[in-house]
Order: sequence, then structure tokens, then C-alpha cells
Amino acid sequence: MPEERWGTGMIGTSRAPGARDAHRAPAPPCDDLAALGIAPDDLPDGLVIADEHGRVICVNAAAARITAVCATDALGRRLEHVLPLEDLDGRRWWQLTDPYGGLAIRVGQPERNLLLPGGREVLVSARYVRTHPTGPVRRVLVSLRDTEARRRTERSHAELIATVAHELRSPLTSVKGFTATLLAKWERFTDDQKRLMLETVHADANRVTRLIAELLDISRIDSGRLEVRRQPVDMGAAVGRHIQAYVAAGQPADRFLLRVEQPLPPLWADPDKIDQVLGNLLENAVRHGEGTVTIDITPSVSPREGEEEENTATSVTVSDEGPGIPEESMNRVFTRFWRGSKRGGTGLGLYIVKGIVEAHGGTITVGRARGGGAEFRFTLPVGTPAYLQ
Repeated sequence: MPEERWGTGMIGTSRAPGARDAHRAPAPPCDDLAALGIAPDDLPDGLVIADEHGRVICVNAAAARITAVCATDALGRRLEHVLPLEDLDGRRWWQLTDPYGGLAIRVGQPERNLLLPGGREVLVSARYVRTHPTGPVRRVLVSLRDTEARRRTERSHAELIATVAHELRSPLTSVKGFTATLLAKWERFTDDQKRLMLETVHADANRVTRLIAELLDISRIDSGRLEVRRQPVDMGAAVGRHIQAYVAAGQPADRFLLRVEQPLPPLWADPDKIDQVLGNLLENAVRHGEGTVTIDITPSVSPREGEEEENTATSVTVSDEGPGIPEESMNRVFTRFWRGSKRGGTGLGLYIVKGIVEAHGGTITVGRARGGGAEFRFTLPVGTPAYLQ
């Protein structure tokens, strides 16, 4: 007995070894699909099936949601009336494709963007089921997909490209301008002027390097390839180094308050990536916050997935006394391109921070500090390498 195969929103047929096309059983209607163990409503994509006469015999729940057509009203109606699809040039798709006529060797239509009434765009593909390769069409299976998720991805990629182009243009213009000036008029400048120009070029080159590193991190996070090389990490010392760098750069020492609760559990993490997390969080607090920046490092507990017992972890809380983050923006803080203010930045830092923390098996949250400012808290499990356990 041949079998009907279901997959990716459409039905195909497979031939049993030695079986002949003429011996194939007719395709079961949707009401008989329970015998196969699969219901049309279980499919993630929209599915509409028409019989050999072009009348709809099945509309699953996803198709009803995408097309806003009631399944019970669609049954028995002509396929072109249930799905009055048009291409992007306004031509009626069923007249162009003519599934029941035309060449008898056609097996379907590849996926393409089409329009429903009202201009809603959907991804549509079709499969023509025949009793034999050149026989009449006995079923037309139409798969429907909502384009909104794909459009969000495309918009995100477009925003990323635009952000990268904007962020690269400024430092590269500066580098090109200063180097061209130095090459053309080297003898006219004093040593102090040359040093100032070269320091500017150096700073802009570092800015470009940092942006490229962020893009690589995003690529690894999105593809699940972010590697964590665990080593012993002294979280208190790591935070202290960042504070010293800010003080050396001109920030007042009394703006930072570091509190470490002892004893802390031995933490195994990637030192470079932890420095990246701390750098982003402290930079946000200094740049966008006000008043004292408080960093609390405390022992904590973190239940591992699949285990009932709680395992030791370290929590780091970075808070400030600024205006804080509006409540309606809390759920967007860790998304791409979110900016707390218009004071520079690519809007990628906190997205990368979340990816790094989660790659360590930890969690990160955002809230409002007691002083009214923003409060970021991330928790990292001990993460002891297996060979030391």
C-alpha cells in the first residue's frame, strides 16, 4: 500500500518498492488523516487542499488564520474563490498558473510572494498530485506562510547594515582626512600637532576595530557559535580594573562604589568576555546614568537546567542614580539597536551582553534601582570545567 507523506505544509506521494502507479490508492480526504496519525491543524504552515474538480476539501487552522477565511465557509468552494491570490504586479495567480490545465508534466509552483485581498503579503507554494506523471491533477495542495517573521528579519538585517555603514563612515573619514593631511603637509606641523592627529587616528581605528568585533560577536551569538573558554575569574579584581581605567580617564573616584560580599565562590568563566560584559554595563551607567555608580558582587544560587539542587553562582549588580529606563522600554533593552538615549552608541552592546551571559549558562535582568536609576543584574553559575569536577 503506498503511503501519503506529509511535510512542510504539503502532501507528496512515495512509491513502495515494486508498486505501480495504477495500483495507488486515492489520497485520503482530510477527515481520514487521523488514520495517518497527523492532523492538518498540527502543521505549522497554512494548508489548503483542492480536489480534482478544483473545490476546497481542507483548510487547516494556520491557513484560516493567515487568510482570515473561515474553514467551514471555504469547504466546497472553488479554490480561486477561497484564495483570490494576485502577484505583485496585480495579475491573478490562478489564471497564470492554471493548475488543472497547461503542461501535464508540471508538479507544482515554487514558493513566491503573493497578495491576498487587502494587500496582505504571503508566501505561497503549490504541489500538483497526479495519479501518474502525465495524468490529470487529482489534488492541488497549497502551502501558505506569513511573511511577517521574514520581514522582521529583513528589517533587522537592513538596520544592521545601515548602522554599520553609519558607524564606519565617521571614523574612516577622520582617519582618511588626517592621514592625507599629514602626508601632504608633514613639514608644516609641529610635533604636538602631529601627535594630536595620530592620537585621533589611533582612537578612530580602535573604534572601527571595536565595531567589527561587535559584528563578529553578533554573528556568533545568532548562529550559536559563541565559544566560552573558561578560566578562574576574580570578579572583584575585574571590576576594580574597569573603575581604575575610568578614574585614569578623568572620572572622579568617588563616583564609583564597589561592594564585594565574601566569601565568593570560585568562578570559572571566559575572562575576556566577562570584561566585555562589565565594560558595557559600566559604560552605560557612566554615560547614561547620574550620581554614584554602585557595583555589588555577591554569592548567589543558580539552579541548573534539569537539576533540582541549586548550585553556587556569582551575581553582579550595576546600578546608577540617573533617570532610569522607562517601564515600557524594559522588554526591549536587550534587543538590537535599543538606545537608552541619543548620546551615541550602536545599540548593540546590551544585545551582546545578554548573549555572552547566556553562553555561560547565566541570566541577566534589568530593573529600577533604589536610587531611581537603572539596575542591571547578571548571575553566572560556577561553571567548573568537567575535568575538575
